[in-house]
Amino acid sequence: MLQAFAKFIYFKLLGWKVVGEFPSELKKFVIIVVPHTSWVDFFLGLLIRKVWNEQINYVGKKSLFKPPFGWFFRWMGGAPVDRSKNNDTVSATVAVFKSRDIFRLTLAPEGTRKKVTKWKSGFYYIAKAAEVPVVLIAFDFGKKQVKVSEPHFTTNDKEADFQKYEAFFKGVKGYVPEYSY
Repeated sequence: MLQAFAKFIYFKLLGWKVVGEFPSELKKFVIIVVPHTSWVDFFLGLLIRKVWNEQINYVGKKSLFKPPFGWFFRWMGGAPVDRSKNNDTVSATVAVFKSRDIFRLTLAPEGTRKKVTKWKSGFYYIAKAAEVPVVLIAFDFGKKQVKVSEPHFTTNDKEADFQKYEAFFKGVKGYVPEYSY
């Protein structure tokens, strides 16, 4: 029922489309969503997750997962990690991958909703250490589409991998176009 309602909103009311296939056969991977330009991206992410009716996760600081609202963040797909300066966030996130049967981690490599010249690389090292592929998802407000890539495994050439990732997002317009990649 909720999926049908989400599809109605996404396809009929908003007039958006999906380009590519969500790799539902894969149980573990890192999703990078670009560009991340507005709080609106979060709600579009929730909507498309329901359209696909798939479990999609995120990590958050462990204090979010304490009472009284911890249940809500877990219910929304969250996993707590210790993100303090004394802890290795990449290793902590890889441990979450190893402890779960299904974990599809969503991250915004820009690390902010503002325009950046360089992505943060944590997603890459998480995927490499967890031995899971990276799936690229573009929220293209210019074309009113969510674009999904094939899964990409990291190689030993980070620069070439990043060039491939960045090429996928070329020309994509975020909700705030001037912050787009």
